[in-house]
Amino acid sequence: MFTKKQAYELLKKYNKQEFHLQHARTVSLVMRYFAFDLGYEDEADFWEIVGLLHDIDFEMYPEEHCQKAVEILSENGADSALIHAVCCHGYGICSDVKPEHIMEKVLFATDELTGLIGAAALMRPSKSVQDMELKSLKKKFKDKKFAAGCSRDIIKQGAKMLDWELDDLLKRTLDAMKAVETKINDTDF
Repeated sequence: MFTKKQAYELLKKYNKQEFHLQHARTVSLVMRYFAFDLGYEDEADFWEIVGLLHDIDFEMYPEEHCQKAVEILSENGADSALIHAVCCHGYGICSDVKPEHIMEKVLFATDELTGLIGAAALMRPSKSVQDMELKSLKKKFKDKKFAAGCSRDIIKQGAKMLDWELDDLLKRTLDAMKAVETKINDTDF
């Protein structure tokens, strides 16, 4: 298994844009948060690394997203569990690998949602999630024109996959982002 530092170095080999690197850091920290929140503390490092590497192929190979990741990760010594977890976040979109473990379902559900929450935070005077309330997030979620690239259908499908109410997924992910926000821009692993 990769260390967090090794995973981040591998990510940077295939991702140069700060936007993509920040998204990967955000998702990784949210995944670590959920590992603890859901009672998987022993797997927190793995959850975090999956979050970090989930879009490893997206910047360079957007048309082969979740397909090229198999090759990249295999060539770099990733095990089958990591490869499966990374590929299943694109289930039904660009991959036929189905999320099975709760960690994979959390990744599927929160990937798009972290982007929506991040975009909503940038619209706030504080530029932060710290003062964001669920009501405000729900309003942005319902506005299809806001952060139009973040698929509401995928977020809803993720909530269903987890057997959570949509509001529960929104609140829990917002809470996760509040908890990790100060660490998102920390690139020193």
